[in-house]
Amino acid sequence: MPVPKYRTSASKRDMRRSHHALRAPGLSVCPNCHEVKLSHVVCPSCGFYKGKQVLETKSSSTSWDGSDLSSSKVQAKDETLEDSSKKDS
Repeated sequence: MPVPKYRTSASKRDMRRSHHALRAPGLSVCPNCHEVKLSHVVCPSCGFYKGKQVLETKSSSTSWDGSDLSSSKVQAKDETLEDSSKKDS
């Protein structure tokens, strides 16, 4: 297996890495809803791209609070865990 004959100096190493820096993404403002979005991408808040509606967005006024979880699902999960522990013993 090839091995470098000479040690790479810090200067050469740093010059090689000079192009490895990360750049910030190009952001723009949506002309429809005035939210910040990525350029050349559908606006995630309103679903518009180039003045046309291309996606139907979910209403953002409702926030998820976990109310759709029922206690029966949690009880069923507990029962399956108990059944599997009984099988093991």
